[in-house]
Amino acid sequence: MTAIRNNWTREEIAAIYNKPVLDLIYQAATVHREFHDPQEVQVCTLLSVKTGGCPEDCSYCPQAARYHTDVKVQKLMEVNEVIDKAIEAKEAGSTRFCMGAAWREVRDNRDFDKVIDMVKGVNSLGLEVCCTLGMLTPEQAQKLKDAGLYAYNHNLDTSEEFYDDIITTRTYKDRLDTLSHVRKANISVCSGGIIGMGEQEDDRIGMLLTLATLPEHPESVPVNALVPVEGTPLEDQPKVSVWEMVRMIATARIIMPKTMVRLSAGRVRMNLEEQALCFMAGANSIFAGDKLLTTPNPGYIKDQEMFQQLQLTPRKAYKEEVTA
Repeated sequence: MTAIRNNWTREEIAAIYNKPVLDLIYQAATVHREFHDPQEVQVCTLLSVKTGGCPEDCSYCPQAARYHTDVKVQKLMEVNEVIDKAIEAKEAGSTRFCMGAAWREVRDNRDFDKVIDMVKGVNSLGLEVCCTLGMLTPEQAQKLKDAGLYAYNHNLDTSEEFYDDIITTRTYKDRLDTLSHVRKANISVCSGGIIGMGEQEDDRIGMLLTLATLPEHPESVPVNALVPVEGTPLEDQPKVSVWEMVRMIATARIIMPKTMVRLSAGRVRMNLEEQALCFMAGANSIFAGDKLLTTPNPGYIKDQEMFQQLQLTPRKAYKEEVTA
């Protein structure tokens, strides 16, 4: 039986990450089968409920107000519009619905009250409801929990060492503090990062080390490949290879066995075989729908074809609660 550990060392994680790739996939697939049904993949939908105009300077993000991209600033959506989108997502097979707002942090105002109503509405549909709204206070995390929030996404993005090269408008500690507030409110934690931003392998290992040595592993770890957007500082970054994605996913699977490892941004640039390799390496969750906030994503029809081809089945909502 594989033990769940929170005392991983950088050297141990590096040794796993750098294994011969076929051995690495085999080990990850073995751990995956011990803790998960390998045929089951969770389908999530991510909707941008407030787009653009963000005061932060995240180098990868087309929603930052300071960059000149094609993203049009849109105010917070109306609650009924969001509920309609959630119903569409549910009908298309999603069991988790995540709402993203381009804010630096949550402010206690009418917009936050509206988000609370969105959470209540989506929760009433029987979907796992998730938000990504920037930094949170403990009180705001509790308010979201009371409204029925199931999960909160707040990515570390990269290692602590490389972080300042990507973002200067908030610190790594700010990110970890938000994760701590989310955990204390008993909300499921979703936190991962992006590869392909010019970081070294050691930075990828560093990010995994931070996640795997939190007091509790995140329930969900999204692994994103950078989708370069014209007008952002990272617009000329080369495409991440599938082998780099596989190494990240497989290592995350081995060191955080119970976690849902989410094959996230960058999937639109992968063919069926490359995605299959990622599932083999331990990915068991995807984002579905035509867009991930503002970047392109494979459409529902394409994903349904992939599920049929690979004989995958969508995971049911709230599965942990049912089996716990």
